[in-house]
Amino acid sequence: MALSKEEAGKLKHESHRIEHKKEPSIETKAKKKKIIYLSVSSIIVVLIISAVVFSFANSKKPGALDDFAKCLTEKGAVMYGASFCKYTSAQKGMLGNSMKYINYMDFTEDPNIKVTPTWLINGKYYENAQSLDRLSQITGCAIGQYSKGNK
Repeated sequence: MALSKEEAGKLKHESHRIEHKKEPSIETKAKKKKIIYLSVSSIIVVLIISAVVFSFANSKKPGALDDFAKCLTEKGAVMYGASFCKYTSAQKGMLGNSMKYINYMDFTEDPNIKVTPTWLINGKYYENAQSLDRLSQITGCAIGQYSKGNK
């Protein structure tokens, strides 16, 4: 059974119409995927930049214990610690951003260090993390005392 010219023309026309309908949907899907990819990538980049800026700004803030930490250093206190030691990390955490004013040394630099953290104050070794009150008692440095310029 052969198709008439008219039926063949209609069939050909219908085939072209179906092909043209499919092509835009494929292009549309590709465009949507590209838009989603670019949007997600942009959001990730913005989040990373925000985290870096926040971290940098936060590290520049004065610590609550800056004067105390400066006093400890002026009194000759040295903190020996290890980067892998959780107790050293806890001691650093107590001082927060003010840690930058502490004379900190790696434990390997003094053969007398057996435990980390260890404080060396006035020639005496104080092993383990020390409370701020204890450091204040040993050195005579006041905790939270503001200098005239910081009020």
